[in-house]
Amino acid sequence: MTRLTLLAGGVGGAKMAEGFNMLKDVELTIIGNVADDEEFHGLWVSPDIDTIIYTLSGKVNRTQGWGVTDECHRALDVLRELGKETWMFLGDRDFGLHIYRTERLRNGDRPTSITDDISKQFGISAKINLPTDDKVQTKVRTIDGWQTFQEYFVRDKCIPEVLELYYDGLSSSSITPEAETSIINADLIVLAPSNPLVSITPIIEIPGFKKALRKTRAPIIAVSPLIAGKVVKGPADKMLSSLGYRPDALGIAEYYDGVISHLLIDEKDYRFSESISSMGITPHCQNILMRDKNEKERLAREIIEILRSLETKI
Repeated sequence: MTRLTLLAGGVGGAKMAEGFNMLKDVELTIIGNVADDEEFHGLWVSPDIDTIIYTLSGKVNRTQGWGVTDECHRALDVLRELGKETWMFLGDRDFGLHIYRTERLRNGDRPTSITDDISKQFGISAKINLPTDDKVQTKVRTIDGWQTFQEYFVRDKCIPEVLELYYDGLSSSSITPEAETSIINADLIVLAPSNPLVSITPIIEIPGFKKALRKTRAPIIAVSPLIAGKVVKGPADKMLSSLGYRPDALGIAEYYDGVISHLLIDEKDYRFSESISSMGITPHCQNILMRDKNEKERLAREIIEILRSLETKI
């Protein structure tokens, strides 16, 4: 049984989690991004964590890749009628989860414990850990000034150019014991093909996290979120470019330099292999596009095979 810890955020992270969750010989732990979290209508919403929960429980709206299937929006209709802003698209079933989480937070329960209980109640076998129980929020600066990530991502549809990122609360946060243990004891650590700037960085920059990564003996492999310089979904390529990073597979290697030992890139990016290798990062080329469950499982299995090939060389 392979103890695998996946660092994940967004739809790309949920896809990768679903692929590994289908493998019978993998004991999966997911450390999800909480820096997208924000309060809406008096409720604490955790979009990346909930996308993973909905995906692994089979409740996700597969057309969108997020939210719940067979959803209604009557609560939003009422709020809109009462003059409230309703650009954050929350369904009625979704509201139920946010009410549950918020009530428990107000009772003083640990966010990690709340997430664990939700996962168990939804029949999820994988472990979903939070990287921190502290409040960390990604802030985005555009030409209009600073705003929350959800304002940029949902309300403004990622249209404004990103000039700067700031992770509010990051420096005073601390890694959870559960996240630290799952990193140190892992056989393999995978960074999902999530946005490195707003999904992975707010995880690995939590104080104590990189120390745990240095302690582990597990190979650390990132899956590139870019194929031929483009994202499958989301603003990662635009954000990387506007913030001065290369928006391609080599740029991903440069961004994660010092953190990862391996990088899985798409076959279309094979030309970067030699440059990536010269950095001390081992490149692996595969078809990394995940369009359906079969492709998610296939890619997950291929990553496990990379681990097996490394073990035979020891």
